[in-house]
Amino acid sequence: MKKIILQQLEESLQIKRQFIEKHLDRIIFAAEKIAACISAGNKILIFGNGGSAADAQHLAAEFVNRFKIERPPLAAIALTTDTSILTSIGNDYRFDDIFSKQIEALGKKNDIAWGISTSGNSRNIIQAIEVANEKEIFSIALTGRGGALAKCAKLVFTAPSDDTARIQEAHITLGHILCDLVERTLFPQE
Repeated sequence: MKKIILQQLEESLQIKRQFIEKHLDRIIFAAEKIAACISAGNKILIFGNGGSAADAQHLAAEFVNRFKIERPPLAAIALTTDTSILTSIGNDYRFDDIFSKQIEALGKKNDIAWGISTSGNSRNIIQAIEVANEKEIFSIALTGRGGALAKCAKLVFTAPSDDTARIQEAHITLGHILCDLVERTLFPQE
């Protein structure tokens, strides 16, 4: 068991290091874009399925509550949390529409739509990003190797793995880094 534990830890560390180092310039750009969006009075709409839904909720909470700095709340919404909206859209229309309809209803020009899909092929994430692009909402995608999502989002972060757990670990690491950078940008400590 110790060997398995250490092997999993090493795999996780390698994937996260490759992921972050590969995207350093994009990470800085994303942090600046998110900070500008929020400081202009706009909001971040975050969404995903399964573990990525949990990550969307986690990251929205970090923005709304706080990450490391005591500061005012920042506008972020996880589109994964309202079961009445999700189930009514899924029942009355299609599961593919659960995020795009929310983007249509809640998203405004110059907001940010942040979709998370480990496969990069989740139809409901792709459809939401496509609607965001139509509405001039800047789109960010976190994926595994890419998939169709990487072809439609404006800013894409691909994790170099096919293992869902490793991809999700890389995504939440990036999410935390972005939260930290946005806080430091908007609330510089003297």
